[in-house]
Amino acid sequence: MSVLKVRARIRTWWHNRLPRRDTLTLTQRNVYILPTRAGWMLALTLVLLLVASINYQLNLGYLLTFLLAGSAVVGMHVCHGNLRGTTLHLDAPGPVHAGQAATLDIRLSSERTRIRYGIGMGVIGVDLAHAPLAWTDVPAQGSATLQVSWSVPGRGLHALPALTALTLFPLGTFRVWTVWRPASTVLVYPEPESHPPPLPPGEPQAGSSGSARVQSTGEFDGVRSYRRGDPLKAVVWKKAAQAFAAGRDELVSRDALSTQRQQLWLDHAQCGHSGLEARLSRLTAWVLMADRLGLDYGLRLPARELAPDQGPAHRARCLEALALV
Repeated sequence: MSVLKVRARIRTWWHNRLPRRDTLTLTQRNVYILPTRAGWMLALTLVLLLVASINYQLNLGYLLTFLLAGSAVVGMHVCHGNLRGTTLHLDAPGPVHAGQAATLDIRLSSERTRIRYGIGMGVIGVDLAHAPLAWTDVPAQGSATLQVSWSVPGRGLHALPALTALTLFPLGTFRVWTVWRPASTVLVYPEPESHPPPLPPGEPQAGSSGSARVQSTGEFDGVRSYRRGDPLKAVVWKKAAQAFAAGRDELVSRDALSTQRQQLWLDHAQCGHSGLEARLSRLTAWVLMADRLGLDYGLRLPARELAPDQGPAHRARCLEALALV
């Protein structure tokens, strides 16, 4: 077994012992300190200076050695106190689509009467070259906000990864850090298809003659001239663009009486793909498309059906259902 695998197992075992919480106050029990590479080099330098001073009986050598050693000890105390006593609070992240990065808003607050300098935060185990730490200073008896990005693994409901807060202030010879496991989760919607086909045709409602026509583009054909007071989402912008290109200054709106005879259903069984993820990706793109057009639409999934509706709340319900399939 490689050293990296052993370290990963030890880190996972250690993290699993920590309770999950969205607010963490740093104390002596959860703040750790070790020398950095510069700190170890300083320690080696101090040993060499002490040996040379003893060997040659250099009084100034003793003075320099103990002056540097005293500075390092004071720096260790200041570095530990720079992080200890800080309170970390995480605001629950909003949903994102697969392939995007989730943004974690973290508030650092301090009740101390002095500024806390150089506190960084990041996701543990992430390559710092692609996701560097976010740094800030926390004002005296105030708070500061940091944003940490995390590349989500895929659709579904995911627990947030372990985070770290660290500081190297003031000399960079010691590294003081903590490990924090937030309790919040992030909902990841499927990634929308980049070039989806047009929306499917509407289905006649029960008791309707079904006389309203639906174009092959999936848009209802019933339109009328624009009337003052019509909402912007009712304007057929595609037809408006065609009219403007032809030199005509006219707008058309959807005819509600015509569209009421049809119901737009986004059906999992009629996506045209065999793979589950490809179907969910197309349905996600259709949901976003229908929402932009201001249409009433329903969603049919293997074990769930959402009645036709529109608006941000309905869009969120549909995307959540797609994420949790």
